Amino acid sequence: MRLHHSNPLLRIVPDDTKFDFMRFRHISFLVSAALSIIAILLYFFHGLNFGIDFVGGTLIEVQSKSGSADLAKMRATLSGLGLGDVQLQEFGGPTNVLIRVAQQPGGEQAQQTAIGKVRQALGDEVDYRRVEVVGPRVSSELLAKSTIGLGLAIFGILIYLWFRFEWQFSLGAMIANVHDLVLTIGYMSLTQIDFDLSSIAALLTILGYSLNDTVVIYDRIREMLRRYKRMSMPDLLNISVNSTLSRSIITHVTVTLALLALLLFGGHAIHSFVATMIFGVVLVGTYTSVFIAAPILIYLGVGTTRMEAEDSPAKEKASTRES
Repeated sequence: MRLHHSNPLLRIVPDDTKFDFMRFRHISFLVSAALSIIAILLYFFHGLNFGIDFVGGTLIEVQSKSGSADLAKMRATLSGLGLGDVQLQEFGGPTNVLIRVAQQPGGEQAQQTAIGKVRQALGDEVDYRRVEVVGPRVSSELLAKSTIGLGLAIFGILIYLWFRFEWQFSLGAMIANVHDLVLTIGYMSLTQIDFDLSSIAALLTILGYSLNDTVVIYDRIREMLRRYKRMSMPDLLNISVNSTLSRSIITHVTVTLALLALLLFGGHAIHSFVATMIFGVVLVGTYTSVFIAAPILIYLGVGTTRMEAEDSPAKEKASTRES
């Protein structure tokens, strides 16, 4: 007796899944609009916790030689140096301390003097693992160039999608991408995690992941538009989203596992980057591709020309028969 063993492909979502995503489009648009308004208000009234990259100052990472660091004692010691705002934060373990010293008036020389005062005050009780100094001119240039970089990335995506698809697809993807960025910036304002150069890298990465997921769905939608000339747009979009659902889940699960590992074991240096990525890619990006990028095509008029093109020959035949 011969046994036949089959090797079925991994199926996260069954092929015959027919979940009605478009039924929730009115709710998702209202929720997204409300969250976007809240995020914008948070940005203007609560602000971002700009890191030293953008506001200037000194960042000193130290490790206590005698066991756990006494933050209260270190804070009292450094507060009496007359350096303005000095922040201390324990990270990665009880022996590691991150010291932030505000921008000192007097340029780079004043910053170096501040470092010397900190070293003298702490003495030989700690090891210095990292010292970074960013001047006010450099920080303002970094902020300006980062903003320009984000704008150019969004504009480049717009042009790329315009050539690859129709203008409605390009506009839909741009609305979805801006939605992701607005909510992510609102999250960063709410949690007050450091907004530094790594945060800009996270925002650009979120744009890439969101675009990738959206393009996969849009490519399937374009294929379905050619195949089904008479199908209504909500039904066609549901088929397209359901057929790409397995791929989207696998992609986001693998990204989530990698980001969780970085969040737990990556240390403070990349904490803001990873936390922003988890929110932007895993939570917001997945939702946006399905509930914003796809259904917004209905309101942008995608699919109406194909039905009009089908109706025109039928009307011409009917008029010919009547005459």
